[in-house]
Amino acid sequence: MFRNPKSLVGIGILGFFALLAIIGPWIAPYDPNAIDLQARNSPPTPQHWLGTTHMGQDVLSQIIIGTRDVMFVGFMAGVLGTLLAVIVGVTAGYIRGTGSEALSALSNVFLVIPGLPLIIIITSQFDDPNMLLIAVVLAITGWAWGARVLRAQTMSLRNRDFVQAARANGEPLWRIIGVEMLPNLMAVIASSFVGTVTAAILTQTTLAFVGITPISQWNWGTILFWAQSQNAFPDRWWWYLPAGLCIALVGMALALLNFGIDEYVNPRLRTAGQRARALKKKGMSISSDITVVRAAPPVDSPSGA
Repeated sequence: MFRNPKSLVGIGILGFFALLAIIGPWIAPYDPNAIDLQARNSPPTPQHWLGTTHMGQDVLSQIIIGTRDVMFVGFMAGVLGTLLAVIVGVTAGYIRGTGSEALSALSNVFLVIPGLPLIIIITSQFDDPNMLLIAVVLAITGWAWGARVLRAQTMSLRNRDFVQAARANGEPLWRIIGVEMLPNLMAVIASSFVGTVTAAILTQTTLAFVGITPISQWNWGTILFWAQSQNAFPDRWWWYLPAGLCIALVGMALALLNFGIDEYVNPRLRTAGQRARALKKKGMSISSDITVVRAAPPVDSPSGA
């Protein structure tokens, strides 16, 4: 997987933003709340690489500081939501009878609950909701789709020969699920994680953009909120475009990482990817339908023939 260009690009982009989230407060060139009325609405300059806001605040510093909340909420919601999806989905797919139907009904209930209005109602009850609360709410409202898919995949795996053999050998339940089944579900789990993280980041930025979360807590959605409220669209592009590009880059990185994991886990995709890379090394086109046949070397005839 780590030789796959898609995975490497995705990991590189995510690693960059993760590093930015960790060291951001130490490398930000200015205080994101610092006001400089002499540099109001300034386009990018050597002093302010991404320009300034209507109050002279440095946009680059706001993006760097805001990266931490975005990454924390996205990945915390992804981990918690994926964990819930795996527990409920795999359990519902492996067991039979009333328990399976009850867990499936629970997933269906959460699947039809409108997530964004529920999040708005919950977060509006707090004067200053912290990022952990938002991540937990996003995880609770975002696990059902992954659980449904995992249940269907687990039901198809529980009757496979290797699972039946492990059950016949007296293997404990945790080993059957953890060793025999979960490795075959990694592509689905990775897809569920990527979808949950992407949805969490988009939802968090949406909440900040509409002013539900405190506008004093900097994240990329807060930057878009202030840009929209001060009529920055479309002239002052340096105010809103970098934040939008950061959101798009994180989404692209998660999608590329998902493609790489899927290609690694799926034998057919892995074989196709290896064949494509081998053809590229030989200078051959991947889409070429022509098979190159090398002529056999001429055989010297015996002397006197």
